[in-house]
Amino acid sequence: MTAAPPRLECVPNVSEGRDRSRLRRLADIVEAAGARLVDVHRDVDHHRSVFTFLGAPETVERAALALARLAVELIDLRAHSGVHPRVGALDVMPFVPLAGWPMADAVAAAHRVGRALASETGVPVFFYEEAAIVPGRRDLPELRGGGFERLAERLRDPRWRPDAGPAAPHPSAGASVIGARRPLIALNAMLDSDDLAAARAVATAIRERTPGGLPAVRALGVALPSRGIAQVSMNLLDYRRTPPLAVMERLDAETARRGLRVTACELVGCAPADALDDRARARIPDLRPSQLLDPGWF
Repeated sequence: MTAAPPRLECVPNVSEGRDRSRLRRLADIVEAAGARLVDVHRDVDHHRSVFTFLGAPETVERAALALARLAVELIDLRAHSGVHPRVGALDVMPFVPLAGWPMADAVAAAHRVGRALASETGVPVFFYEEAAIVPGRRDLPELRGGGFERLAERLRDPRWRPDAGPAAPHPSAGASVIGARRPLIALNAMLDSDDLAAARAVATAIRERTPGGLPAVRALGVALPSRGIAQVSMNLLDYRRTPPLAVMERLDAETARRGLRVTACELVGCAPADALDDRARARIPDLRPSQLLDPGWF
């Protein structure tokens, strides 16, 4: 008998990429809640890890809240530094509806988990994307602007009152951004140089907000000190409008224009299997089969 497909995916990003024992505890608590943990992506330079788990809505919600509580307990942003923007120990937690289930399911899950987290821990929560409540507060980059370091100042502004929880940061865990969205592909490109200015220029050239940029693409140029290189870190918000291969080809052109090249790409977390053709997969040397999810779920 064929198992029923999962109805909900959750992809929490936590501000810990170096302590393996903490990450093991976070993974264990997801599995103990009954969710199917399919991937954990850890990065020491970003000092960030991305978990991907699936299941029935009630199971995924239980696992998400358990992970969120534990992240608040374990992670202290006052002693945290990494190249990735962040405002919280549990920085961002999106829910993605699968197998034809309505977005309303994911929105309801985000609201329940966010309100429970705020009530139980005192962490202020913002809802984003399809779960957004306040007009003009849908986009993650705007909600995360200024980072943890400027969070207290931001929350004093009435326009930035959280959707749940107090209008003041949790002392060590900051704030969390929780929402619902369609599938997103997180893709990193490694450059053959440590030229951060060039990486930032490439990121600017390809991002959607730049005239001539790629639709539904966000990008940052960052340094990876542990590897001695620069990286272009990207989110592909709609892989059907701009597939990964199109992004890779544009990266080749933009880096060549600056006398650089992309040595390899990296998939962060998971992606629908049909988003990556053979040519795109060949550019991702560490791609694992478990990262490619059944395209019928999306």
